[in-house]
Amino acid sequence: MTSAANPAPLWQPDAARIASARITRFQAWAAERYGAPADGGYPALHRWSVDELETFWQAVADWFDVRFSTPYEQVLGDRTMPGAQWFTSATLNYAEHALRTAEDSTRAHEPALIHVDETHEPAPISWSELRRQVGSLAAELRALGVRPGDRVSGYLPNIPQAVTALLATAAVGAVWTSCAPDFGARSVLDRFQQVEPVVLFTVDGYRYGGKEHDRRDTVAELRRELPTLRAVVHIPLLGTPAPEGALDWSELTAGDTEPVFEQVPFDHPLWVLYSSGTTGLPKAIVQSQGGILLEHFKQLGLHCDLGPGDRFFWYTSTGWMMWNFLVSGLLTGTTVILYDGSPGYPETGAQWAIAERTGATLFGTSAAYVMACRKADVHPGRDHDLSRVQCVATTGSPLPPDGFRWLHDEVRDDLWIASVSGGTDVCSCFAGAVPTLPVHIGELQAPCLGTDLQAWDPHGKPLTGEVGELVVTNPMPSMPIHFWNDPDGSRYRDSYFEMFPGVWRHGDWITITDHGSVIIHGRSDSTLNRQGVRMGSADIYEAVERLPEIRESLVIGLEEPDGGYWMPLFVHLAPGATLGDDLRDRIKRTIREQLSPRHVPDDIIEVPGVPHTLTGKRIEVPVKRLLQGTALAKAVNPGSVDNLDLLRFYEELARKRA
Repeated sequence: MTSAANPAPLWQPDAARIASARITRFQAWAAERYGAPADGGYPALHRWSVDELETFWQAVADWFDVRFSTPYEQVLGDRTMPGAQWFTSATLNYAEHALRTAEDSTRAHEPALIHVDETHEPAPISWSELRRQVGSLAAELRALGVRPGDRVSGYLPNIPQAVTALLATAAVGAVWTSCAPDFGARSVLDRFQQVEPVVLFTVDGYRYGGKEHDRRDTVAELRRELPTLRAVVHIPLLGTPAPEGALDWSELTAGDTEPVFEQVPFDHPLWVLYSSGTTGLPKAIVQSQGGILLEHFKQLGLHCDLGPGDRFFWYTSTGWMMWNFLVSGLLTGTTVILYDGSPGYPETGAQWAIAERTGATLFGTSAAYVMACRKADVHPGRDHDLSRVQCVATTGSPLPPDGFRWLHDEVRDDLWIASVSGGTDVCSCFAGAVPTLPVHIGELQAPCLGTDLQAWDPHGKPLTGEVGELVVTNPMPSMPIHFWNDPDGSRYRDSYFEMFPGVWRHGDWITITDHGSVIIHGRSDSTLNRQGVRMGSADIYEAVERLPEIRESLVIGLEEPDGGYWMPLFVHLAPGATLGDDLRDRIKRTIREQLSPRHVPDDIIEVPGVPHTLTGKRIEVPVKRLLQGTALAKAVNPGSVDNLDLLRFYEELARKRA
């Protein structure tokens, strides 16, 4: 993959496609107005975007006609990470830009959203209708006393009401945060209790896999445990009446009120996303209205090549950053497709049927789904009319080489395949889609514009053609403005800037090839990353170790060579306990009910003990390295372990699995 000779690409855009790409037009325009290189294609544009960072972001704001109600004084007042100050003194509103297409009388009645559930029957919502609902709901939120900076939460599936609630929250200048309704109460409270929401939008349940899941008891628990709530809004997805004291969604969105968009500072909080570390509560990551606006304009409008006439689908839930990213498709005038349901219902190839029914032009999914389709012998191109699909994008984990080949062979041989990688932490991509570059099997096309992505060795030396730590050496507008309840910024700094001060270290192993593409090798730390959702082990330990039979536990996630992800749970049993089917079932049920189905391990394995550091912390990273085949002597410093013999069990298990 990284040989000196540039390998033959799987796909190469033709001249017409390169010429029509929005990024090509942007480059020509930026060359004329801002001194960008007119020649040299994407590599020259990227180099300019990181060398002339302020000029590049000024050009992005200009190209996408960002409406600053108060002009900015400097593009980048301070570029120190963390704490870079973007577009100082400027004011704007994210929701105003997301609904701008509704102001165009020629497009106001076109669909802004297309909602699809497991019946696969598309239901469109026009730009004008979405804007009306947002205007009505924003006015009602203000009437409830919601003010700029207040937090508004959603316990909602991927439905149009969730988009309306997010946009109305942003219009008011409040701060949105959401969890999917498959999350158990404890998982939700670990997130929402940190930010103390004043309003909670909820459903009575959801449909998944052909079944209805009643969540009214969970909602009642959330209401009891969130004392800051002033209002609860009931969305009757399963048709039940609003519980006592809850407001009805339809009444709050019935008005015909012109939206009022609060003009907030560029760095005003837009939403809170959550990413779990290995200890403690999930990190509550705060991103700004202006930072997300600029970053998503760039990512969606240039890298994903989206604009009016496109239809943007990504399989996601409201508990994953890709949902927020999907909603931002509205910024580019694109129709956003919201699918609520199981990815493989009624059969594995269901997502391809949705792409056909909705006319998706960009089809986003997970690498795991692609590999599941391959394994199930699904034939999307044969069985569906996918002629409108221009790009299939994947994230969540690296797309294996066989996944690239399968998409090329089974969807269409003239298909742009974009494997992308980023993070909840920036709600965007570090590397991935470029419509004007070739696609090489197993590789992400290139680092993204404005992102000085490098692979570093432990001493901070950049590497080419070798595996290193993923670092970003300049600030991005969508980097967190802070974590919630982190007053001195220490948790934020420790999360990304401890290894290389002043440089963002993400926690992935990557290779930057000699032809400029990027290969992702998986996590370089112990954070679990299943189906693109990063989860902390601490949540699982807390749930499992409440069971009297479990003395201690250890959970590890491993990216496998075939694109799979193996997440075993190791349990050290209490004296007299045995790991039979009954205990296994109770462990899984406990995790599913208290956390979510995504947290349930693939295997539960009895171990003689859990190894610790000398200060009593569970050793996760060395165990992961052992299971990946690293020799014991290289996986851990023997002097840092309380019982080295315990690690030999995991070393032996790795040999058996090899």
